[in-house]
Amino acid sequence: MSPGRRQAEQKSMWLIYDQLPQSQGHVFYERLQKLLHQKAFDAFLEKLCAPFYAERLGRKSIPPGRSFRMLLIGYFEGIDSERGICWRCSDSLSLREFLGLGPTESVPDHSSLCRIRGRLPLEVHHEVFVFVLGLLEKASLLKGKYLGIDASSMEANAAMKSIVRRDTGETYQEMLERLPKRAASGRRAGRN
Repeated sequence: MSPGRRQAEQKSMWLIYDQLPQSQGHVFYERLQKLLHQKAFDAFLEKLCAPFYAERLGRKSIPPGRSFRMLLIGYFEGIDSERGICWRCSDSLSLREFLGLGPTESVPDHSSLCRIRGRLPLEVHHEVFVFVLGLLEKASLLKGKYLGIDASSMEANAAMKSIVRRDTGETYQEMLERLPKRAASGRRAGRN
């Protein structure tokens, strides 16, 4: 018996929506998306970010809601580069749905994500992160616990400034500060 050979396959020019692969989705992102829609997250972001965008110059920009969702995905999933975030979003049907991308739309390029992140001051990123964590806490998607220390009881505030990733201990703000340094070192390495 000989091994089968892969036949060259001609791709169809037309997409039938019902035949596109569907994803069960991720429960966390589905619930978060529902909360973001209920609280008019995208309108909040557009108003918050408006002073940092030109009104009519250049090409149409990536909506702030999409770029912030991508950064949040990077934080929640422990992805440490814009390139990695874009790859992960491109590869996942449920994350593409979370980003509001249609079946034929592409995920924004990592260079665009980098420019947007760099354009906005850390205060804007912090305000958005606190907003999202507040929603997660109210919806019980994020919980604090009581810790016993020397027989005294303390409530852990897992909501705002104290949340860190379990694997690295990194805060969201530290991730935002690290991304441009990593991107710059990658550019320098590429020139050599």
